[in-house]
Amino acid sequence: MATTRTFSDMLNEYLPNALLKEEFVKRDYLMKKIDKDNSWLGGNLVVPFTSAGASSVSFGSLTAQTDIAEEQDVRGGVPEHKEVWGSMIFNHRDLMEHGAISEQNLLKILPNQVEDFMDYIKNVVSTNLLNGNHFATLTSDGAADGSIIVDRPDRFVLKQKVFVEDDGTVGSSAAGFVQSIDMNTTGSTGTITLDTTRAGGVDLDLSTFLVANTARVYNDGATLAGTNTFSSLRSALLSAANGGGTSLYGQTKTSAPYLQAINILGDDITEVNIVQKCFDALTNIRQKGKGRPTDIAMSYKNFGAVLKAIEASKGSFNVVPESKKASQFGWEEIVIGSVTGGQLKFVGIQEADDDVIYYIDWRGLKFYSNGLFQKRRSPDGNQYFEIRNTTGYAYVVDVSLFGELVVDRPSTMGIIHSISF
Repeated sequence: MATTRTFSDMLNEYLPNALLKEEFVKRDYLMKKIDKDNSWLGGNLVVPFTSAGASSVSFGSLTAQTDIAEEQDVRGGVPEHKEVWGSMIFNHRDLMEHGAISEQNLLKILPNQVEDFMDYIKNVVSTNLLNGNHFATLTSDGAADGSIIVDRPDRFVLKQKVFVEDDGTVGSSAAGFVQSIDMNTTGSTGTITLDTTRAGGVDLDLSTFLVANTARVYNDGATLAGTNTFSSLRSALLSAANGGGTSLYGQTKTSAPYLQAINILGDDITEVNIVQKCFDALTNIRQKGKGRPTDIAMSYKNFGAVLKAIEASKGSFNVVPESKKASQFGWEEIVIGSVTGGQLKFVGIQEADDDVIYYIDWRGLKFYSNGLFQKRRSPDGNQYFEIRNTTGYAYVVDVSLFGELVVDRPSTMGIIHSISF
């Protein structure tokens, strides 16, 4: 028996080229754009809402004293931090064969490996903050051989531990490890194969997970109930009837218009009319809501439809000159003006789901934390944790985030839901 090593295939050979690896696709739009407060150390975070303002107006006479309405304020709150952890492991044998053992070598054993992992965690968190607890949905029934066809195969990583769950009506759950990813199944879907162990060899029976039961895929620790995950923009903006939460920070949404974002049914949206429908929705949101959303965030599928609709209907809408941008952070945007003079900034982002479009007022969003993403540091200052096995020593690097998303102005925003073209 030999001590464990991971990078043995790279030893004692001439390596003229850098390590070939997949470039991470940026899925951290919300984490990049949102305002952040890093001073929340824990305990109850108070989120105050004004549920009703002064409203007493009388024609012809003063309002009777007993009829004067007072401003009504409610005290919402976040009781504690939500948290997410990411972990990496390095083998002592690899460090011995790659040079002196030191923290510097440990954290840079391969080019940018730890920093790439930090980017991956940010992507996972941003996807959670935007869409909710799940990160993929089954598009066909699961199979006994461990295979599932999902709408977002791009969000999976080999050897990743995931959970497949039915919705609350059924409530069944199965944990497995990703063994293969076929990116090209039908259209934008892909086939994921799961085994019962990380090493593989035993298929995970997924035949009981059905599209009819809204089977979805979750990260480790994330479930349909969502008690461990961060609050999401989807849940905050959608009404309970449309799949969102019933309350916001302890206050029932229907108790005050201030807690309600404007929901627009999008089941009649097509590739042809998507731009017109987005402008119609904006009119509705500004009429009923209390703010002026500046950005319309959508999936690349919907963003592509917007670009095609503009090309096919020249004259109805005009693109503001030089507004088409591709960001280094992984999103694209374009500003469109209508014949009435209004303008909208359409933003295509990787982590958005296809069935919703968000109308965002950035003044109403903030992420509170105690320092954002941090490498775990031991009392003696090391950024790793040493473990001993019969197969050798290993070192674990942990990254954490403690905090919560607060949507403190939901009524200034809107959301189109149930898009299915």
